[in-house]
Amino acid sequence: MELSTIIMIIGIICIVLSFFLKDSSKKVEQELEELSISIYQETNSLKKRLKIVEEELLLEPNFNVKSPVSTKKQMDAYKQQQVSNKSFNPTPKKQTQINEILVAQVISLNKQGYPIDEISKMSTLSKEQIKSILNNGGAR
Repeated sequence: MELSTIIMIIGIICIVLSFFLKDSSKKVEQELEELSISIYQETNSLKKRLKIVEEELLLEPNFNVKSPVSTKKQMDAYKQQQVSNKSFNPTPKKQTQINEILVAQVISLNKQGYPIDEISKMSTLSKEQIKSILNNGGAR
């Protein structure tokens, strides 16, 4: 036999065998697709859980920071503000409640060397609240 006929027979045998052998690339492709879908679903569920936890932390503050200004001075300032704004709000600002996570964040940012102005911008706290937290060392 000639070399060309032997090569042709081997080629035909390979083609026939390829029909009978399972295609593993389709299986790997399907597994990869299932894996990506499951990762996507898990990521979404984690995001939802994280959002719920964040909302719970923001809705349930349990740390009180006492204002350095006395109550009488607060009332005087409040009355002056009401006269200048010509609006009526029956409840003056009382002690602000701050979450423990915010307190830890303020202390951490202060240790990292951030000034009080920057910490105030990063958090939603006023400069007085931040000074009070730092003076108290985060104690309640």
